[in-house]
Amino acid sequence: MRTRPLKVALLGCGVVGSEVARIMTTHADDLAARIGAPVELAGVAVRRPSRVREGIDPALVTTDATALVKRGDIDVVVEVIGGIEPARTLITTAFEHGASVVSANKALLAQDGAALHAAAEEHGRDLYYEAAVAGAIPLIRPLRESLAGDKINRVMGIVNGTTNFILDKMDSTGAGYQEALDEATALGYAEADPTADVEAFDAAAKAAILAGIAFHTRVRLDDVYREGMTEVTSADFASAREMGCTIKLLALCERAADGGSVTARVHPAMIPLTHPLASVRGAYNAVFVESDAAGQLMFYGPGAGGAPTASAVLGDLVAVCRNKLGGATGPGASAYAQLPVSPMGEVVTRYHISLDVADKPGVLAQVATVFAEHGVSIDTVRQSGKDGEASLVVVTHRASDASLAGTVEALRSLDTVRGVASIMRVEGE
Repeated sequence: MRTRPLKVALLGCGVVGSEVARIMTTHADDLAARIGAPVELAGVAVRRPSRVREGIDPALVTTDATALVKRGDIDVVVEVIGGIEPARTLITTAFEHGASVVSANKALLAQDGAALHAAAEEHGRDLYYEAAVAGAIPLIRPLRESLAGDKINRVMGIVNGTTNFILDKMDSTGAGYQEALDEATALGYAEADPTADVEAFDAAAKAAILAGIAFHTRVRLDDVYREGMTEVTSADFASAREMGCTIKLLALCERAADGGSVTARVHPAMIPLTHPLASVRGAYNAVFVESDAAGQLMFYGPGAGGAPTASAVLGDLVAVCRNKLGGATGPGASAYAQLPVSPMGEVVTRYHISLDVADKPGVLAQVATVFAEHGVSIDTVRQSGKDGEASLVVVTHRASDASLAGTVEALRSLDTVRGVASIMRVEGE
């Protein structure tokens, strides 16, 4: 074993960063044995240096992150500060000054992953980011390495624990959205401002990363269709149960049937109770992968939290340090396929549409005619009502998002349709 330690700079010492530092200290001997050399925490960049950080030598703490990554003797920079800047500049500066990087920064990787990979390659450094997508769940490396010889056709998953906790609570207890959100906040699953989670910005960034790796194509955050879950109601769950389904906020990345394009989207969807993802409860994450040779695989586990995320960071740290000792780098970005990303209008799936209609003869015929005129085939219809008002629930066969949008617009123009109560996609067949 080499006795000279590999030096690690830690950018950020919050929930995740403090766990990374703790594990590096408490598991130092095991990490050294696995890597082939000891690892040493050489500096910790923070915004508030006066804050007490248990287990961290105050002499290591600095507010000058730029000077830390420029030192020249740093072997690996661990970036867990999040956001776009200064993280982007600090990462590229680390590459320029000889350090490889381990990051948990999903937003930055979704926006500028291609440029960061190019900078890493230019300087012969590693860029690893297992912790950016699903916390402790090994997912990036299996997609990038274990399945490198296979053809992945679909990646579908629950990649945000906060939203899954809220939807699971609504399903299991009958709670409304706000009540379930309040409980998630009280338990620490939701931030004071939950927008990034409930409006699916967080999940969309993860979908962009997953799609890029799975399909060897550059997929940016702007390419991902995003729809939040704030409009999901108890009535939607009641409708889902009548279909033998539940509702999840899903990230879906798919290769077109002809192989000529890909799609990436995040939105609430009904999913059959028989599908493995339907049983994912609480704040857990799970990702379902479908490929030609391996078939169907599911990755499941805690998707957030300090210790689980730090576990993924340390796994990357071990891999990068091993590469450093061996004088090599791991696999970089693979975008050789350069497949176009299709717009949401071309996505084909099933739909559940709930309409408020007049309770009188001929309404069903009118509605069915509109669906037929727009080329959308109906699978099932359920109607109930009294005193002149009725509810009409239509479940379609597979149709494009654009054709369904045209259908709904035409339905709104009918004088017998009082309103469109809800529209939800049905996935996981």
